Amino acid sequence: MLMLLSVASLAVGNLAAIAQTNIKRMLAFSTISHMGFVLIGMMSGVMTGSTVASANAYGASMFYVVSYVLTTLASFGIVLLLSREGFESEELADFAGLNQRSPLYAGIMALCMFSLAGIPPMIGFYAKLSVLQALLAGGDSYHIGLAVYAVMMSLVGAFYYLRVVKVMYFDAPAITAPVSAAMDVRVVLTINGALMLLLGLLPGALMTLCSDAILKMLAS
Repeated sequence: MLMLLSVASLAVGNLAAIAQTNIKRMLAFSTISHMGFVLIGMMSGVMTGSTVASANAYGASMFYVVSYVLTTLASFGIVLLLSREGFESEELADFAGLNQRSPLYAGIMALCMFSLAGIPPMIGFYAKLSVLQALLAGGDSYHIGLAVYAVMMSLVGAFYYLRVVKVMYFDAPAITAPVSAAMDVRVVLTINGALMLLLGLLPGALMTLCSDAILKMLAS
């Protein structure tokens, strides 16, 4: 059942998101595909016969959820910030040339898109990698086939995430007014962006924390 749900989530989420020009809807539909990866980790934990292996698989799912929440908070934060500052930020075209209006926010949004796409060295890359490693630990043909399918769906996701980056950096802006925000907002978004990169480069501590927490739950 978990395998079927993960396969369906990856397909429905990515195929629905790729058709969107509204960035909020794109991010919302892509959530479904990310839950597919979470389900893959949970399925790997259920199917393994070792408590430690189960903890690692469930821990990979927990790590994925943490990475997704961290990345989504920043991406929706940028969208909401632009809306609050009086700029249109519903459609993908509204992000055209954002780098010229605010290099900081364009950079943070680009980090979010790279992380969601699973591009190294972002935290989203390690999240996907850890789930796939837990899946491949099963070793049978079904697990390998599902891993290949998940990678293919990730490539579909990378297309629409990188499309946002392309629009921000290579399309001409319809509005040239700079984007301003309070210092506390800039600091919070900057820290969020830095964490996405830092936890991607040094994921070990967070991964261990997730695995240990799951192991204690399984042992209790």
